[in-house]
Amino acid sequence: MSMNGGSSSASSSSVTFRSLTPYLRGRWGSVALAGLLSLLGAGLALGQPLLTRAVIELLSAGRGVTALVALLVVVLVSAAVVTAVRDLVLQRTGEHVVRETRRRLARHMLRLPIAEYDDRRLGDLLSRLGADTTLLRAVVTSGLFDLATGAILVVGATVGMALIDWKLLAATLIGLAVVVAVGSISVRPIRKLSREAQSRVGDMTAAVERALTAIRTIRANRADDREAEVIGVHADAAAAAGMRLARHQALVGPLNSVALQFVLLLVLGFGGSQVAAGRMTVGSLVAFVLFLFYMSMPLAQAMHAYAQLQSGLAALERIEEVLRMPSERSGPGVEFVRDRLVVGPVQAAVEFDRVSFSYPDGPPVLRDVSFRVPAGTHTALVGPSAAGKSTMLMLIERFYDVGSGCVRVGGVDVRSLSFTDLRGQLGYVEQEASVLAGTLRDNLRLAAADADDEQMMRVLRRVRLEDVLRRSTHGLDTEVGEHGVRLSGGERQRLAIARSLLADQPILLLDEPTSNLDARNEARLRETIGRAAEGRTLIVVAHRLSTVVNADQIVVLDEGRVVDVGSHGELTDRSGLYRELARHQLLVA
Repeated sequence: MSMNGGSSSASSSSVTFRSLTPYLRGRWGSVALAGLLSLLGAGLALGQPLLTRAVIELLSAGRGVTALVALLVVVLVSAAVVTAVRDLVLQRTGEHVVRETRRRLARHMLRLPIAEYDDRRLGDLLSRLGADTTLLRAVVTSGLFDLATGAILVVGATVGMALIDWKLLAATLIGLAVVVAVGSISVRPIRKLSREAQSRVGDMTAAVERALTAIRTIRANRADDREAEVIGVHADAAAAAGMRLARHQALVGPLNSVALQFVLLLVLGFGGSQVAAGRMTVGSLVAFVLFLFYMSMPLAQAMHAYAQLQSGLAALERIEEVLRMPSERSGPGVEFVRDRLVVGPVQAAVEFDRVSFSYPDGPPVLRDVSFRVPAGTHTALVGPSAAGKSTMLMLIERFYDVGSGCVRVGGVDVRSLSFTDLRGQLGYVEQEASVLAGTLRDNLRLAAADADDEQMMRVLRRVRLEDVLRRSTHGLDTEVGEHGVRLSGGERQRLAIARSLLADQPILLLDEPTSNLDARNEARLRETIGRAAEGRTLIVVAHRLSTVVNADQIVVLDEGRVVDVGSHGELTDRSGLYRELARHQLLVA
């Protein structure tokens, strides 16, 4: 399902009012209270025309109306208070729905398969989490209950009008039928137009996210004006879609207003003739007109509420579209036994068994790859660019599943393990080490939420990050900046390794850890890797010869195939490709 365009027909037809039910879970008490208050408010409103008629008729008869006027005032004030309390209950319910929807959506987004992020635009996902969930609030706070209250008032007003004059009611209903027909036709396209407008806002958000993520690159290449123009194009498209929606929504009110005014003139004309002929009292006509207002106002509100519902349901379609994306699924629940990783040298900590893999719609990346990594050893993966080295680490982490063959960790097929158990054994440091905005403490606790300050200080010293601590008086609360911008490349790599060391995972996967580092930082990181390897199984995608020579085994890949496995000395003697890579210091990525 694409997220780059409009909704599919299947999506549109599958989202109905009933689809809102799960979003109200846990708030049915508030919904029931709002419903009761709506009934009470409608009853108080419907009593006002009858009380008004009684006041007028008593005045016409020259009798006192003090008590009745006081009762009418109490009814008016009570109706206002009931409506205010109902609106407060609905606002609280709406905020609950938005909060829970955002929490649910965020959890689901964080659990999507990695492959989904290869095809999805982050900005559009963020738009669904922000703007679309906000639109959903209107459905709960006004849409549904305005429709329900309007229906009650229409039915009650119809009964009251019938009791006053059924002939005048018949004429009124004919006119109102025209109002309903005009309204239903005018709001029909709103859902489609609203979804289009929300989608264009998602496009614009994606363009902004793309630019801000690479802001330094954009500034360095003097491309800020060009990127602003790209964002401007998306903003223009969003504005155009918004205007199409606004123009259509703007027609709804005037059309309904004209139709309702026509009905009012019809009632006043016909009712006035009835009063002149003595077949209706002035009080009854006033009461009938008030009932008409209590019928027509809810109808107008209902049309507006229905338009809001269409926008809300369009937002709900986009939210449900994300929630329907399959999340990562755990295996059948085979229990992971950590001791299996350290049984002895004959036990493979990691094993590739005739593995082949392709990214969706792409050429083969790995072809029939087989090799074993004994527990407690250091294995380096080397080869030209696009040989499949980083992909192999992602298959071990099960960010993707193999096309054929099997990846085993501790002798167990990774597809038989829950993601939690599998990744609990794997420390993974990406080529561009991910450092989150926040503090050193925040980043370290990402891997070990219960770690205390002493443990964190110990691991920072172990990876030689004392300089970072010395630069600030805040210690572990030192801010690292967005994407770790306040740290050097080598410091970001060492912080990522510190995170894995703190989690104490028995297998450590490093993806080209020394790429783009100067000689001093490379030496420090190489020392850190050596310390990290103590008592662990280490698999490194190698970029520099210095990180390869001391490996227990080196796996040489070319065009997705394993072409040789051996030590540095063995491969230097027999592998022409390895000798070429070594001659160029493996600087090929």
